[in-house]
Amino acid sequence: MIVLRTQPILRQVFATAVTLLVLLGVLAAWSAFKTRAERADEVQAEAGAIARTAVTLLNEYFSSLDAIASTLSRDNVIRSLDPSGATRALQAVLSEQPLLGNITLRGPDGVLVASAVPFTSQAPPAADTTMLVLRTGQPATSQLVIGPILQRRTVLLAYPVRRDRGPVVGVLSFSLDLPRLESVFSGVQLPEGSVVALADQRNLIIARSVESGKYIGSPLEAPKGSGSTSFQTDADGVQRFHGNATIDRGPWLLSVAIPRAEVLRRLAPLWRRNITLIAIALACVIGLTFWISWHTAFTLRRLRDAAHRIAGGDFSPPEQKPVHNREMHQLQLSFVTMAERLRTAREALEQQLDAVRTLQRQIVRQERLAAVGLLVSGVAHELNNPLQAIMGNIEVIERTAGLSDEVVESIAFVKAQSDRANDIIRSLARFSRGGAGTPALIGLQDVIAEVLQLRKRELERVPIAVQIETSTTRMVFATFAELEQVLLNFVVNAQQAIESSGRNQGRIRIRLADAGVRIRLEVADDGPGVPADDEPKLFQPFFTTKPVGYGTGLGLSVSYGIINAYGGVIGYSLNEWGGSTFYFELPAAATREGQSTNDGAALLHRRAPSGV
Repeated sequence: MIVLRTQPILRQVFATAVTLLVLLGVLAAWSAFKTRAERADEVQAEAGAIARTAVTLLNEYFSSLDAIASTLSRDNVIRSLDPSGATRALQAVLSEQPLLGNITLRGPDGVLVASAVPFTSQAPPAADTTMLVLRTGQPATSQLVIGPILQRRTVLLAYPVRRDRGPVVGVLSFSLDLPRLESVFSGVQLPEGSVVALADQRNLIIARSVESGKYIGSPLEAPKGSGSTSFQTDADGVQRFHGNATIDRGPWLLSVAIPRAEVLRRLAPLWRRNITLIAIALACVIGLTFWISWHTAFTLRRLRDAAHRIAGGDFSPPEQKPVHNREMHQLQLSFVTMAERLRTAREALEQQLDAVRTLQRQIVRQERLAAVGLLVSGVAHELNNPLQAIMGNIEVIERTAGLSDEVVESIAFVKAQSDRANDIIRSLARFSRGGAGTPALIGLQDVIAEVLQLRKRELERVPIAVQIETSTTRMVFATFAELEQVLLNFVVNAQQAIESSGRNQGRIRIRLADAGVRIRLEVADDGPGVPADDEPKLFQPFFTTKPVGYGTGLGLSVSYGIINAYGGVIGYSLNEWGGSTFYFELPAAATREGQSTNDGAALLHRRAPSGV
């Protein structure tokens, strides 16, 4: 009988042990993968930090060259363009600067005056960098070029020479000895097998910490951008993590590449320790599994019987007996708690039924609102037919000869009121529909330009100065006509606010800028602003602060519906002029798959004018 009772327990123990072994193996593999990824990120971040350190060293070296050039340019021998004296001065500086290949002095016409390195042939023409300094009067730095005297690959640093802040009388040009430039990186602590490379704007290597002479002029396979990182295989066939930083002088790219083997080297001690700990943990887990399984099997049978009673509707708590561990004691308490919770389940179901009834009432209200929108659309359609008949007959009467001035004035009044009623009907229909048209990628600069073109004559009549500030070229996915209607409402409201203040001039500012993942467009005026009591009602249908006959109260409510339909926000605030600022924000759209709209400047074919 004992054998019959223990065999199932042993099978459970064996199955549990195998499961734990598999689980621990999976966890160990996951931990190893995760640790390796973390170390890779650590090495990649270290590459970026070393790149920034190397940039600092290079900037310090270039600053020392700037100081030397400044000292030389104040020397009277250099300023006077004395060939023999200047040659001696340049040779003295060159002897103290092992990283320079040559120093030259050229006159205001670009003709060579002196060179620290003698040349036997005819004086070579001036480099483009020298001519740029003569034109601009500012220091300049070349990319990787062939030196005009030494005829070797080099980088030229050119500085103007002036007489007492007067015009440029000459140009000092420093030619870098690129193979020796690698000594600048000797102060950078690099892991074994790491490489520091400096590339010019064309991505051609200027200097390299290892085998510099072999790779000068070769393309650097690394992405440009300050602070960027990457992982790739270099030209020497070694996989490395790249940390990149930009030197503004060139601009040049400095790339620090740490080999992938560095990650494995750092992981080796950690993996050995983890394997030892996992082996010890496995032995402990297997022993505990056997012991716990043996003692818990009998208690579980008793709790299983209690669960059957509760499932059959008997919510009386099971009898609590002494057990061998706290977990089983907590399990017994859980059965008691379960019985209590089942008793309260019926009450919870009733509360949920009440919530369902409330939701049904909300759905009914939503359907009523939809019916109101349909009714508004139908009323607008029915009113439009007699209104068109009225307008047609008025036009016929207007063509009748011999009408008195009073009749002509009355006809004009009826036409004006008919146009106003027609605008109200169109706004009602638009409000009920919630927008129309096919959305597409829209540049808000185009919308601004179109609206200002429509309002140009009205804005010049007041007059109102329009200031446009754009700091983004990103686009939105919407319907052009709808966004044009929203911005037109903003501009018209701003114009009318300025006119209502009684002043004979004003100003409007239209600002377009990024707002995180959204694009923000705002229209600010220097009018009287909106009273605080009226701000909560600005976007309600038929609410207007304009005099009777000057507004329907539907412009901002329709604008609210358009912006809300595109997942944007619309609002109002006071500005620094004391006037009103109406704005809306729309999500920025992607110009094409995988590309942010920050790169979408090429898709914009028009720009808004700078003012009206």
